[in-house]
Amino acid sequence: MSFLSRFKKTSSRAAAAASTALSSTGPAKIPFEGTRKRSGQQARSRVAIMIGAFGIVYAIIGGRLVQYGATLPETVSSIGRADTLMASRPDIIDRNGEIMATDIRTVSLYAEPHKIVDADEAVEQLSSVLPQLNVAETYNKLKSNSRFQWLRRQLTPKQQSDILALGIPGIGFRPEKRRFYPGGPTASHILGHVNIDNRGIAGMERYIDSQGLADLAAIGMTSDAKLEPVRLSIDLRVQNIVRDVVVNAMVNYKALAAGAVVLNAKTGEILAMASAPDYDPNQPSRLNPDGTVDKVYEEGWFSRMSNGTFEMGSTFKSFTLAMGLDSGRMTLKDSFDARFPIRMGGFTIKDFHGKHRVLTVPEIFQYSSNIGTAKIADLVSIDDHRAFLTRLGLLTRMQTELPEVATPSQPRVWKKINSVTISFGHGVSTTPLQTAVAGAALMNGGFLISPTFLPRSEAEAEQIRERVIKDTTSADMRYLFNWNGVAGSGKNAQVAGFHVGGKTGTADKVVNGRYSSDQNFNAFLAGFPIDDPQYVVLSIIDAPQTGENGGRIAGFTAAPMVQKIIARSAPLLGVEPRFGSDGSALLVSY
Repeated sequence: MSFLSRFKKTSSRAAAAASTALSSTGPAKIPFEGTRKRSGQQARSRVAIMIGAFGIVYAIIGGRLVQYGATLPETVSSIGRADTLMASRPDIIDRNGEIMATDIRTVSLYAEPHKIVDADEAVEQLSSVLPQLNVAETYNKLKSNSRFQWLRRQLTPKQQSDILALGIPGIGFRPEKRRFYPGGPTASHILGHVNIDNRGIAGMERYIDSQGLADLAAIGMTSDAKLEPVRLSIDLRVQNIVRDVVVNAMVNYKALAAGAVVLNAKTGEILAMASAPDYDPNQPSRLNPDGTVDKVYEEGWFSRMSNGTFEMGSTFKSFTLAMGLDSGRMTLKDSFDARFPIRMGGFTIKDFHGKHRVLTVPEIFQYSSNIGTAKIADLVSIDDHRAFLTRLGLLTRMQTELPEVATPSQPRVWKKINSVTISFGHGVSTTPLQTAVAGAALMNGGFLISPTFLPRSEAEAEQIRERVIKDTTSADMRYLFNWNGVAGSGKNAQVAGFHVGGKTGTADKVVNGRYSSDQNFNAFLAGFPIDDPQYVVLSIIDAPQTGENGGRIAGFTAAPMVQKIIARSAPLLGVEPRFGSDGSALLVSY
């Protein structure tokens, strides 16, 4: 029998046997139960492994959090996006289009500490190019575990070239923008300055950021595209003159400080404003040779014109006389008895150069009589006196674009003695700028116009101005200012052809809580041409030790400052001189 036949026979027998067994015992039981047990055990094992893995991960995270919480924070420099570092600020230009602030491209030095081969050698080499580099601080940065550290921001091209020549591994440069002020300190208190990241932190720079630029920068919406310039009301030519006069006055009169402002009486535009000491916004913080910040230099940040409050002395008599005239309780033809001092509340009120006689209203203004002014203030009630000064904006914080504006101080409760002393400029402290603004209201027909550092037309000013005194009162005040400019303490402010009128103010300075007998705070409030004032000029000088002809009161210090400002700036402002009794003569023979 062949192999194939035997295989078939055997297969048939096996099949028959299996069929017999199946029919006799029923279906066979297949052992699936062990498989299910093995699958369950595997699932439980996998879940246990996953729980263990998650437990280990959370344990590591918790341990790191504990480690970070217990470790002192490491000071590292942040690195901003390239588009943030190169984001533009708008140029600032004066009313004539002259650049006052602009951006320039520069580079900053950084290090990647993990790439530094020898920190000691790197610091030594960098110090040869950057002598004021803080060696200890730089060394700590280079030895830190961070990946990035700023070493010096805003290098000069020469410094960059010299550092590149050193070939230090791990040292690099990032491009960014730096704010540049071509005029240096010329308009520092108006422009302000920016921080190292080109963000405005003072002056009009800060104002620009407050108008939305800072918010755009915060969300990354700024770019290096050129922005529309911001035009100011400032005339850079006049600004340069005012600062020059102010700085020279402080030096020549040996004063602690000085300042001045030129204001358009019709629009409220500020054409120039300077305060000395000042600072260079290109270098807002100056370092001493030992690396410490020069505190004396930083005192120049303080603008005494807008951010300082002072007792403005006899310039306040202008407002007191305007109050008396506007109330209708007196006229320019009235007279007041100034023969005897006034004793009130333990104080004696007397005149500096008393005439000891009855004085007319113009004479009270001309001779700056404290007694006569106090009696004029007595014509109105205390509440009316306070309300009048409030209406002129002298007792509330001035509203303007410049952020650095101080709030005036006044007695918490006005009593009779307060009203009397405030009438001649003692007892209320206000800023020189708002004194000039209130003075403009006395001369421009009686309208208070909020000051602005941005261009404003006369039509726009008419929309926001507020009448605070009658037109007739303003006309009377122009007469008094002119009278005092010709025959009184304002004679030293006269400029031939420009008809300057004004009022001096010499206030005893408060030193250690008491009025000093040998230190004055002097001011002069002026307008020109006084028959129809186009501009108001106010000057201040703090504690001068000398002045013109040796005098140190306002007539010999503050008034000559105004004279110099008007003589140099009036032609630039387009004010034509007038000579002769009727103003028709254009030239005068000498």
